[in-house]
Amino acid sequence: MSSPIRRGAAVALGLAALVTACSAQRPPAPPTSPAPRVSPTAHNSGAPPGKPLAGKVVVIDPGHNIGNQYHTAEINRLVDIGGSRKACDTTGTATDAGYPEADFTLDVARRARTLLTALGAKVTFTQDGNRPWGPCVDERARIGNAAHADAAVSIHADGAALGDRGFHVILPAAVHAGIADTRPIVAPSRTLGTDLRNRFAADTGEPFSTYVGHGTALDVRGDLGGLDLSTVPKVFIECGNMRDPQDAARLTDAAWRQRAARGIADGIAAYLEGSGG
Repeated sequence: MSSPIRRGAAVALGLAALVTACSAQRPPAPPTSPAPRVSPTAHNSGAPPGKPLAGKVVVIDPGHNIGNQYHTAEINRLVDIGGSRKACDTTGTATDAGYPEADFTLDVARRARTLLTALGAKVTFTQDGNRPWGPCVDERARIGNAAHADAAVSIHADGAALGDRGFHVILPAAVHAGIADTRPIVAPSRTLGTDLRNRFAADTGEPFSTYVGHGTALDVRGDLGGLDLSTVPKVFIECGNMRDPQDAARLTDAAWRQRAARGIADGIAAYLEGSGG
């Protein structure tokens, strides 16, 4: 017969063995997972898969119109832009070989529309080659306002001096004069412009402007009717200098224009998804 001490030790050993056996049969605890990341499009959780911009409205303004050259009286008419009056529109510039800015802007705009539509956005144009001239700059702004656009971008190419290179984005200044009041859109437009600048540079390889923006590729202006009269976040992009041979070689290349369209679409998407550039 065992002593009480030996019997107690045996019981303790038995319990220890039971605990060890149970532990061996229990599946290991799952590793600790980090908190799930919030998608930039979580605010638009109702969007169908692959359509992160569903429900968003984008207005694209292809700068100028190839028909403007035949309607000089109409486009030279002055319109009210708030603090002043300016010409309804202009003919735009061209490369030294004669490739018009108006053809460039419409081509890139159509390519960007295809990309944005594929992401679910509703895209409205100010003109789609379906008007004999114009529209005037004040009407271009009104089209974006009437559409209640979440973002509006006016596409251009510059006609600067030979040797000036690169692209830049034009942001609205704080203008409060007459029918113009950009104060509510200044901050969101800067965010849109910064996202657009970053994505355009990454997608195209085009350098920041050497002649505008002091190396930032951002320029603030208060003399453009298309911006001054806008009530929705809006910017202009000058995709390059048509008068510079290096830039002109890119602007006239269809493959590069597709990259430019990608940069514009990606910049708009970044802004709408709230990624912060």
